[in-house]
Amino acid sequence: MTVPGPNPDAPAVSEQRVPITRPTWSRLGRAVKDFANCEVGWRARGLFALLITLLVVFNALNVLNSYVGRDFMTAISNRDSARFTRQAIAYLAVFGASTLVGTFISFSEQRLGLLWREWLTRQFLGAYLDRRAYYRLSAAGVLTNPDERIAEDVKAFTATTLSFVLMLSNATVTAVAFSGVLWSISHTLFGVALLYAALGSALTVVFGRPLVWLNYNQLDKEADFRANLVHVQANAESIALLHREGRLGTRLRGRLGDLTANMRRLIAVNRNLAFFTNGYNYLIQIIPALVVAPFFIRGEVEFGVITQSAMAFSVLLGALSLVVTQFQSISSFAAVVARLGSLADALEGVRTPAVAPLDVHEDDTRVAYERLTLRSPGNDHVLVRDLSVSVPRGTTALIVGPNDAAKVALLRATAGIWENGSGRIVRPGLDAILFLPERPYLPPGTLRDVILPTGQEGAIGDEQIATLLRGLDLEAVLERMGGLDIERDWDDVLSLGEQQLLSVARVVLAAPRFVFLERPGATLGAAHADRVLSLLRERSITYLTLGDGGDMLDNHDFVLELTVDGGWTWTARHQAMESA
Repeated sequence: MTVPGPNPDAPAVSEQRVPITRPTWSRLGRAVKDFANCEVGWRARGLFALLITLLVVFNALNVLNSYVGRDFMTAISNRDSARFTRQAIAYLAVFGASTLVGTFISFSEQRLGLLWREWLTRQFLGAYLDRRAYYRLSAAGVLTNPDERIAEDVKAFTATTLSFVLMLSNATVTAVAFSGVLWSISHTLFGVALLYAALGSALTVVFGRPLVWLNYNQLDKEADFRANLVHVQANAESIALLHREGRLGTRLRGRLGDLTANMRRLIAVNRNLAFFTNGYNYLIQIIPALVVAPFFIRGEVEFGVITQSAMAFSVLLGALSLVVTQFQSISSFAAVVARLGSLADALEGVRTPAVAPLDVHEDDTRVAYERLTLRSPGNDHVLVRDLSVSVPRGTTALIVGPNDAAKVALLRATAGIWENGSGRIVRPGLDAILFLPERPYLPPGTLRDVILPTGQEGAIGDEQIATLLRGLDLEAVLERMGGLDIERDWDDVLSLGEQQLLSVARVVLAAPRFVFLERPGATLGAAHADRVLSLLRERSITYLTLGDGGDMLDNHDFVLELTVDGGWTWTARHQAMESA
């Protein structure tokens, strides 16, 4: 079954105040540890060790630069040309070395970030596709925009985590290096730096705390707005034919209004935070001069010490004030951590449900239901009650009746994507039974990709494919598309009937033991549906068909009728024809 797109009538994304709890940060630590110990962990550890080494070298150059700058400014104040020339050359050498080291820091950080993003995205993709978690997430409605979280949030998480780790490492090295420099200049100035950074960090947290949940909501609202734009593009023809622009326009404008309203609140909080942080940063420029200038006026230090103290104070405050200078980034990062955490929890929840009331037993020789009861999700209305029938291989069955919900539930339960009920389902493994829904789905790619089962690309030749397409009256499609290896948007260039016949071709080439078809006559028409069923019989593929009535009785051995009250009857074909 195809995963439905965004529902045009679904409510807007609700606002959330996201708790960033200890498990959230524990999950962050576990993510870093898992990456360090994965199959590419040796490369990651090597790059990280290189980065730390480069950071130490870069900070050593910064310390050296502070002394070169001090002597440079003193040479200017003393009008010492020879010393000025030497210090200018030393300045240029330090600048050149710092530029080289800084460039390699940036390069190594980006390579490590890309390596981590690729590995983590592969982990989430595996979990997303494993055991149809993507379908269960959509059906359960427990999570918004998992695609956004896998694509964008993983990117932001890896880049920002690495950036913060390096920032903290750099801040630690910087604080150690420049604490000694500032302490040697003035004990008082060193104490002022510590007190100023602590006070500034505390006030920044107070003023900026709402940014975490506002950023969380903004990410969801942006993704929801884009999802609805994609919905318009994906259903452009239907929207144009039905003139639904007005309804969709209202919805899109509503989503845009939600997005901008949350953004206005973000901007307001950032404004309030900026009042404090801007003043905080401006005072950094004058505090060292206020403390050290009196020493120079009294002749106790050289003029260059003032500039050195300003640089050391600024650098040390930068290292100690990460909360102040990076709070907006930290708040966005906390939102990303929470979103990925909720994605991991949701994937784990749908992959390992708390209860598994439907007992599925694999048997290559039959499809059977033993005391199977299926209920509607939410209200537990009984759709099928105590169904016990068996369809051995080589025996075909038609499933009919006025209870369409029960028929669809039976197909989905057999496929393993309906869990609300009790009893046992006996069927082959999912590689030996295929399902053909009423609405066909052709994945992106070439015609060859669409038709050939995964893993059999080299085992089935072009002539075998062409012969099958001729038998299904699809030879004209092959010619019209320009061959098997041309990529197309199949929804736009093929009719529903042609898409369904290509889906049938894939089933035939896959040669499963059983196939479950949903109302093939609705899309293909009676004549083509009969031809498809005949082809399946010729290939010894046992089929079960969801149908509407007696026009397909001749192609089936047994008829299962599902009634509105959850009851059922099981009759042989000749009995069904006599009663009809």
